Amino acid sequence: MQTKRFTKNDSGFICANCKAEVSALGYTSRNHCPVCLCSLHLDVSPGDRLSECGGVMRPVSVCPDSKKGYIITHKCDKCGKVGTNKAAHDDDVDLLIALTVNQNW
Repeated sequence: MQTKRFTKNDSGFICANCKAEVSALGYTSRNHCPVCLCSLHLDVSPGDRLSECGGVMRPVSVCPDSKKGYIITHKCDKCGKVGTNKAAHDDDVDLLIALTVNQNW
């Protein structure tokens, strides 16, 4: 039996890093704060909320992708896990560009 790899979970939250009030995205799962681009290490598979870590996932680099837009690489402060996510339409573009230039982590 094949397990589902993505669970839609598009709810708003208060950012654990910058305390911004973040609204639901409306078209896919909200993964990170659009203000500081931080996330929380909550998932084993996208949207499942099964990770026990709970650490802050900080953006460490951004790569432009001609088909997907910007791809953000996050690294967990607590356990070191590295993961990637697509940027959302309301993300801070200046921060995305700054992280594209500064890719030393």
